[in-house]
Amino acid sequence: MKIKLSMLGLLVVLFIVGCGETPYYGKVDNTPYATKECLKELASGAEIDHKNKIDKIVVYKKKRVLYAYKDGKVVETFRISLGANGGADAGNKVKAGDYRTPEGTYSIVRKKCDARLYRSLMISYPSEADKARARKRGLNPGGYITIHGQPKWNADGRGDEYTLSRDWTEGCMAVPNFAMDKLWAAVEKGVEIEIHA
Repeated sequence: MKIKLSMLGLLVVLFIVGCGETPYYGKVDNTPYATKECLKELASGAEIDHKNKIDKIVVYKKKRVLYAYKDGKVVETFRISLGANGGADAGNKVKAGDYRTPEGTYSIVRKKCDARLYRSLMISYPSEADKARARKRGLNPGGYITIHGQPKWNADGRGDEYTLSRDWTEGCMAVPNFAMDKLWAAVEKGVEIEIHA
């Protein structure tokens, strides 16, 4: 019974830290989640490793995997977690709050220093097609879908096996923090991302 309650508590924590944008209200943050240095890095473009830039990201939801490409070749492969509502099995994102990960072709529109989920790469969801599909049904397509790192409680990666064995985000794609570091240094605005079922 205690094990079931512990797992339930952990799931509640994971849901609370989803992937929606929430400001950080802490007083002092000297962890890797501190945004001050991160923002300085972004302002100067110092985060980019020009020798190891990638030009495309491809995600396969059923496999729970993200591939990073350079010049048509896979250079990195990372495990991911998806939206809490069944991941690939639930289908494409339809509306705000459905906890599904979208499918389609998008691009990276900006980088965000995140005090809750390490760092994130925002994608261009919803596309015009996503908006039209939602409008036809009288729905809000939602937005703020990112590739992001882990919540603070898993900053050191000790909980990666747990977080990567389930889908827990609000529709985003979550990678381990070491993977986020690699993507952060390799991805510039405009990089294409394909998300497949």
